[in-house]
Amino acid sequence: MLQIDLWKRVVIWGCVALGLLLAMPNAFYTRVETHNDATMALEMGGEAEGLQEQAKMWPDWLPSGLVNLGLDLRGGAHLLAEVQVEDVYDARIEAMWPEIRDLLREERDRVGPIRLQDTDAPELRVRLVENASESEYAASLVRGLARPVASVAGAGQNDIAVTVDGDEVVVTLSEAERQASDEQTVRTAREIIERRINEMGTREPTIQRQGADRILIQVPGVGSAAELKDIIGTTAQLTFQPVVSRTTNGNETPGGGNEILPSVDEEGVFYILERAPVVTGEQLVDAQPDFDQNGQPAVSFRFNPTGARQFGDYTAENVGNPFAIVLDNEVISAPVIQAHIPGGTGIITGQFTVEDSTNLAVLLRAGALPAELEFLEERTIGPELGADSIAAGQIACIVAFVLVLAFMWASYGVFGLFANIALIINVGLIFGLLSMIGATLTLPGIAGIVLTIGMAVDANVLVFERIREEMKTAKGASRAIQLGYEKALSAITDANITTFITALILYAMGSGPVRGFAITLGLGIITSVFTAIFVTRLIVVMWFERKRPKAVLQGRSLKLVPSVTNLDFFKRWKLSLGLSGFLIVIALGSFLLQGLNYGIDFRGGTTIRTESAQTVDVGQYRDAITPLELGDVSITEVFDPTFGPDENVTMIRIQAQDGQESVSQDTIAEVEAALQEVVPDLTFTSVESVGPKVSGELIQTAVIAVLLAIGAVLVYIWLRFEWQFALGAVIALVHDVVLTIGIFSEVQIQFDLAIIAALLTIVGYSLNDTVVVFDRVRENLRKYKKKPLKEVLNISINETLSRTMMTSVTTLLALLALFVLGGDVIRGFVFAMIWGVIVGTYSSVFVASTVLLWLGVKRDWTKPDANAGTQFANIDA
Repeated sequence: MLQIDLWKRVVIWGCVALGLLLAMPNAFYTRVETHNDATMALEMGGEAEGLQEQAKMWPDWLPSGLVNLGLDLRGGAHLLAEVQVEDVYDARIEAMWPEIRDLLREERDRVGPIRLQDTDAPELRVRLVENASESEYAASLVRGLARPVASVAGAGQNDIAVTVDGDEVVVTLSEAERQASDEQTVRTAREIIERRINEMGTREPTIQRQGADRILIQVPGVGSAAELKDIIGTTAQLTFQPVVSRTTNGNETPGGGNEILPSVDEEGVFYILERAPVVTGEQLVDAQPDFDQNGQPAVSFRFNPTGARQFGDYTAENVGNPFAIVLDNEVISAPVIQAHIPGGTGIITGQFTVEDSTNLAVLLRAGALPAELEFLEERTIGPELGADSIAAGQIACIVAFVLVLAFMWASYGVFGLFANIALIINVGLIFGLLSMIGATLTLPGIAGIVLTIGMAVDANVLVFERIREEMKTAKGASRAIQLGYEKALSAITDANITTFITALILYAMGSGPVRGFAITLGLGIITSVFTAIFVTRLIVVMWFERKRPKAVLQGRSLKLVPSVTNLDFFKRWKLSLGLSGFLIVIALGSFLLQGLNYGIDFRGGTTIRTESAQTVDVGQYRDAITPLELGDVSITEVFDPTFGPDENVTMIRIQAQDGQESVSQDTIAEVEAALQEVVPDLTFTSVESVGPKVSGELIQTAVIAVLLAIGAVLVYIWLRFEWQFALGAVIALVHDVVLTIGIFSEVQIQFDLAIIAALLTIVGYSLNDTVVVFDRVRENLRKYKKKPLKEVLNISINETLSRTMMTSVTTLLALLALFVLGGDVIRGFVFAMIWGVIVGTYSSVFVASTVLLWLGVKRDWTKPDANAGTQFANIDA
C-alpha cells in the first residue's frame, strides 16, 4: 500500500524544519553577523558605544550560526607556512652547554681542561684539551644528564645521544627527541600564530595544521599577505644575554660559546655575546607599549617569578656591566646595569615608532615562535573582487534555479512542482548543514551548490521515469508510484555513493577552495538523496491521498525523448569507438606536443590581477615590468561579458624566482610601483604566489587524487556488480578524463587546482550516469534470461535514455548559467564541468556499454538466491 506512518511523517518534516531553521540566519547575513560580533565583544568585556543595540539586532533564542565566507568571497590573506623545525635543534643543544660545562668542571682533576668546539651541525663538541684518554669517562658523565623523552611515541628513550670522537665528546638530540621536538615545535607555532592573529581582532581566521610541518593561515579582512606576514612571520625571539665585548668588525671570531650580533640602533656596531641567555622571552608574562623617561616609544615588560628571580640575581651580581636585549638575532639595546633590578619588571627602549612598540608588544605577549617560518604560498584577495564574486554567484544561482524549476515543471507537471519544492528544501538544507558545522563557503563551493541544483533532480527523474514505465503495466496509479520508488532506489543509491566517494577523496586530498567545493558537493549529495527518497515521496503520498487520481505522469508534457524508443546503439559501434579513439589520439598528441597551460598552482610563481578604468595596453605594461628582469612574465587582458566599461582587467603571471619559495614582497611591490607609474588608477585586486616546492607537491597530489577516485570506484562497482561492469565503467572514466585534459591542452585554457576538482566531479557525474544504465542492465539480465547480451544492453539503454537526457539537460542548464553569469574567476572550472557532462553522457551510453558487451557477463541463473550473479546487490530493492 502507498502509505507512510505518522511518526515517519513527523520525523521527515521535523528534519526539514530544523534544517531550514539553521539556514535562516544566512538570509539576514549582515544583521546576524553584527549581532554575533557584538555579543562576542560584550562577553570579552567590551564597553564600546552601541554594542548593546547591535547585540539586540537578532533574537538570542534563534540560531545564529552562519556559513563562513571564504577569502575569495570576502577578501583577505592566505599563507601556507613551513615551520623550520631544524632550527630548534641548535637552540636545544646550545642550552645544554652551561650544564655540561659545570658538570665536567667538577671533574677537572680527572678530565682536565675542556673547550667547546665550533661546528655547523646541530651538536655540541667538547674537546678534552689534555686528557684525551678520559673522553669515555667524560661521555658517561654527560649521559647522566639525559632525560626521558616527553612523548608517548618516545617512551623509554632518552633525549640526547652522547658519543666519543677521538678526544671530543659529541652530544646530539636522539631521533626520538627530534620527533617529539618537531611535534611540539609545530604545535607551539600554531598556537602562537593563533594568539597573534586573535590579538589583531580579526573575524573568523582559519589556522590549520597541514601535514607534518606546515600551517595554513587564512584571515579575512586583512589588506594583504604582506601585512599578515609582518605580524606572524616575525619569530620575536627575545633574550637577555651577557655582553663579552663590542666591536666594529662583523667578521671577528667570537670564541667558543659566544656569538656576534649586529646592533639595530648603531650602524656598523656589533656585540660579542655569550650564547646562553640569562632569561628569555618565554618567561615574560606581559608586554605593553609604553614611553621612556624622554617620552620616546618603548615597551615595558614583566617576567614570571622564575624569570624575575634569575633577572634579579644576574643584575645584582653584574652591576656596572652591560647586558644585551636581543630580538631575533639583533641587539636592540645594550644598557649598563646601574643597580639591582628586583621584581622582574623593566623597559625596552630603542628607535621605535608608536606602531613599532605596539606591534612588538603584541608579538611578545603572544610569545616567540619556536622556529622560523618559510612561506611557501601566499594569496591576497581584494574585498572588491570578493564582492563581485558574491554578486556573480548569487545571480548565477538564481538563474540556474529558475531554469531548472521551469524545466522540471514543463517536463513533469504537478510532479515537477513536487520536485521543485524538494529542490528548494534541498538548497535550504545544504545551507543549514554548512551553518551547523561552521563550514566555509568558497567560489568553487558556490559552483558545487549550482551543480547540486542540476544533479539534485536526478533522483526525482529516476523515480518519475520509473513511475511512467510502471503505469504502462496497468497496475494502477498507487501501485505504479510504490514500484517506482522501490525499483529506483537501487540506482539512486549506487549512483550517489559513487559520486560521494569522489567528494570524499577530493576533501581528503584537496585544500582551500577545492576542499570547500568537496564539502558542498558531499552535503548536496546527502540532502538530494534525503529529499528525493523521503520528502518528495511524502509530498506525493499526501497529494495522492487527497486526489486519488487513476493515472499519473500520463498527460502532455515536454519530452526530450519519445515515450518509446528502440534505437540500436551498437549498430555503428565501430564509428562511435572510432570517434572516441580519434579524439583520444588528438588529446594525447596535443598534450605531448604543447602540454597544458599550467597555472601557478602547478608551475610556481606569482599571479597579479589588476583592474583600472583605463583601457589596457599590454605593451605598456610589459615595458614597465621588463627593466625589473623577472624572467618569464606573461600579461593577458581578461575579457568577460559581466565587466562594465570601466572594468579593464589584466592577469600578470611572473615565474618563480631562483632560490625563492615564493616571489618576495619586495618584488611584488616593485611590480606594483612600476605599473602604477604608467597607469595611476591601477588597483591590485588579488595577488597569488606559490613556491616551486608546493607546486611540485600539488601536481603529485592531483595525480594521486584522480587515480584514487578511479580505483575506489573500480572496487565499489566490482562489489556491487561484477568485474566486467567495473572495468567498463573505469574505461569510460579514463576516456572522459583524457578528453577533458585534451580539450584544455588544445585551447590552452589555464589548468590549475580547481580543474582537478572539476576532473574528479566529472568522474563522479560520469559514474552516476554509467551506474544508472548498468543498474538497469543488471535488472534486465534477470528479467530477459534468454535474450542475448547485446539486446539486453539495447533495451536497458533505451529504457534509461529519457532519464539520461533529462539529468544531462538540467545539469547543463545550471552550469551554463554559471558559465555565462558566474564571472571569469571560475569560468575555466565551469567549462571543464560542462565538457565533462557532455563526454560523460556520451561515454556512459557508447563506451562503457560497448566494453561490457565485449567482455560479456556471467549469466548463471540456476541459483534461487535473488542476489545470484551479483555481489551484495538486490536488484529488486
